[in-house]
Amino acid sequence: MLLSCEKKDRPNIIYIMVDDMGYADLSIYGRRDYSTPVLDSFAKEGMRFTQAYAAAPVCTPSRVAFMTGRFPARNPIGLREPLLMDSTDIDMGLSPELPTVSSLLKKSGYKTALFGKWHLGFNPKFFPAAHGFDYFFGITSGAADYISHQYEGKDVLFENNEPVKTKGYLTDQITDRAVDYIEKTKGPFFISLQYTSPHWPWQAPGDPAYPDSVGMSTGGSADTFARMVQNLDQNIGRVLKSIESSDLKNNTLIIFTSDNGGERYSDMGPLKGHKLELWEGGIKVPALVRWPGKIKPNTTTDQVAVTMDWTVTILHAAEVHMDDELKFDGINLLPLLKDERKPINRNLYWRISNRARWDAYRSGDWKYIRTPVSEALYNLVNDIGETNDLKNQEPDTFQRLKAEFKNLDREMLEPFVFPKTK
Repeated sequence: MLLSCEKKDRPNIIYIMVDDMGYADLSIYGRRDYSTPVLDSFAKEGMRFTQAYAAAPVCTPSRVAFMTGRFPARNPIGLREPLLMDSTDIDMGLSPELPTVSSLLKKSGYKTALFGKWHLGFNPKFFPAAHGFDYFFGITSGAADYISHQYEGKDVLFENNEPVKTKGYLTDQITDRAVDYIEKTKGPFFISLQYTSPHWPWQAPGDPAYPDSVGMSTGGSADTFARMVQNLDQNIGRVLKSIESSDLKNNTLIIFTSDNGGERYSDMGPLKGHKLELWEGGIKVPALVRWPGKIKPNTTTDQVAVTMDWTVTILHAAEVHMDDELKFDGINLLPLLKDERKPINRNLYWRISNRARWDAYRSGDWKYIRTPVSEALYNLVNDIGETNDLKNQEPDTFQRLKAEFKNLDREMLEPFVFPKTK
């Protein structure tokens, strides 16, 4: 339940989640073939995380985790990896009966808006308005052509609950609406800024739309990817400039992260694996946080953090009073951000099943992982690339993490597996 909250001068909050960004796709995290000066400067004004994770290696479950503050496998939609626009999933969506970060903030007096990707239900009864968002502009699908704003020949761009047609590069369009909202809205406000970039289709500004006969996940190039990320960086710069020109910088908490690891043209740095896998490359993501006067500039932390932590942290920053019925799986990171406590050990859980079953569990420095072909134990502090399996040298630790995974897994819903085709 939400308890009443009458607070003055509560911060504006912007949560920026980009799509399919690899751990080293920003130059401040190691990318060398292009630069991201806006986000690099943003990082130097706040705190950079070196051990931040997505709740899943694919988009829909991670978005469920952020909205609910809970492991995605606790929710039927979180079992879809991802939600598909087919007969199986077309009438599914995140239940409006669930408390969400946006509905809790709205009840507490915040103005709320979502710009960009939704992907938590294709039926209007599941759209952002059903979850406490006052305004929505973006796509309902998992991806869209950046030029035509279509997915598989369908128009998927919406304003609130109605389809809308606009012209222009999708990342620019999302930013245009967000900047307009910032400049016209008297806070406190919460903006969920869900950029589709750099998710496929790989198109940069000025590129043509994909023909209907060409699959959106084909094509692209390293150069196209670079131009997409650089455009994204510039657009985030426009958002930051609007905050500053509106004299809101010192009272605005901004969080930047990704919904999962990268894929074809991404750089995962020293990490193994990529999107749709539970190796570190599929789940470890960049994360930056800025709040002038609250967070010391140019700081770095090795605190292990995960998607659900941002949910809980946002609610605490907004001084939303909550009781234990919400049962969040995330933790409040504000004491760490404000340098009021040191990093603490975490126990984190991941599971995917739609295409193949993977399990993973992190406890302190140790990670247990079960792939479709093997099980292993890694010390992530000494072996960030997951190259040295220690299950035989550390059998007690291996069995402990495996047992802890199984105990937590029993709390979750049964996994969804795609029906086998004949």
